[in-house]
Amino acid sequence: MVSIAASHAFAQESGAAPADGVYNMLIGTYTGGKSEGLYVYRFDTKTGEATRVSVAQTVNPSYLVVSRDRRFVYAVNELPGDNGPATQRGGISAFRFDAASGQLTFLNKVSADGNDPCYLSLSPDGKYLLSANYSVAADPGGSFAVFPVQADGQVGASVLTVHHEGSGPVKGRQDNSHVHSTVFSPDGRYLLAQDLGADKLYSYRYTPDGSRGLLGPTDWRYTQAKAGTGPRHLVFGADGKQAYLTSELNATVSVFNHDDGKLTQVQTLSLTEPGFKGAVGAAAIHLSPDGRFLYATNRGDANEIVIFSVDPANGHLKKVGHQSSLGKSPREFAIDPTGKWLIVGNQNSDTVYVFRRNQQSGLLEANPKRFDVGSPVDFKLVSPS
Repeated sequence: MVSIAASHAFAQESGAAPADGVYNMLIGTYTGGKSEGLYVYRFDTKTGEATRVSVAQTVNPSYLVVSRDRRFVYAVNELPGDNGPATQRGGISAFRFDAASGQLTFLNKVSADGNDPCYLSLSPDGKYLLSANYSVAADPGGSFAVFPVQADGQVGASVLTVHHEGSGPVKGRQDNSHVHSTVFSPDGRYLLAQDLGADKLYSYRYTPDGSRGLLGPTDWRYTQAKAGTGPRHLVFGADGKQAYLTSELNATVSVFNHDDGKLTQVQTLSLTEPGFKGAVGAAAIHLSPDGRFLYATNRGDANEIVIFSVDPANGHLKKVGHQSSLGKSPREFAIDPTGKWLIVGNQNSDTVYVFRRNQQSGLLEANPKRFDVGSPVDFKLVSPS
């Protein structure tokens, strides 16, 4: 049941490449430990060095999105968390971003209209911001909410909240709906909402002209994932013909053919090596800028980045390597616009490592650069000009 109340598809544009190769790097974190909030670093794509510039104090900005004109940054405030009161709602915070100076200025904050917001996306026309509300608590349960983006960059109160119902067989993780990501198709006509708790990839039509309401279920409504797998993050290939999914609970990556908003699963590969024993937890997934390689993180006891080559003929994957993240719980990562570097944060080790990428083999080279950030999670790279 779905009740509705009143790629990298549309990947954030990083802007024109700066002449000196130095980008702004935004880092979202959890603030319960050593972190103060949302950090801005300068990242030199020629050397892989990162230099801290500023920090905006805000609670648990664990996931970020940047407006296409690079003037505004939006962050979730992931609350209440595992031990917080179920009556508390998470938040969405808006910041003005001066890309030249690397300074963030707080604009406003609104309720996420749900618990534990963990993912943000902007509609292809830039008019709406969407939040995936994971919701540890069964009440209110998993949902996603839609917020209007105003001309001055502020976020308005939600105009639509979609609640999912359902569960899966993994006790303690799938007792109710857990919406983990909301991703628009490359043509901008569909929204895919990945529900870890219900083992479903929901499909909605995006019709901002009001002909069908702002968002409405498709005729097929959802793609069913294998029971107990826990779909988490989805990314599209550049041409939109394939989509790639991490499933957190069984640590797999799946390939789907995509046609007019409908997903058909064609391949699934394990992130772990044969015979691996221990806890797993698939997390982030990203394609290299040239689309030739796909990367995914696996947490638990594995704590590594797994590397796949992409067959240009059909989008199928072949595992070509894996690299320790050199810390605990590599949740998110980013590949810089030049494709030279992969930057990964170890949430439970307070470390960030910058690996040089071999752009021909896709493999990550040894001896990465390191810098320390409290509970690093998300990374976005933005041109300062």
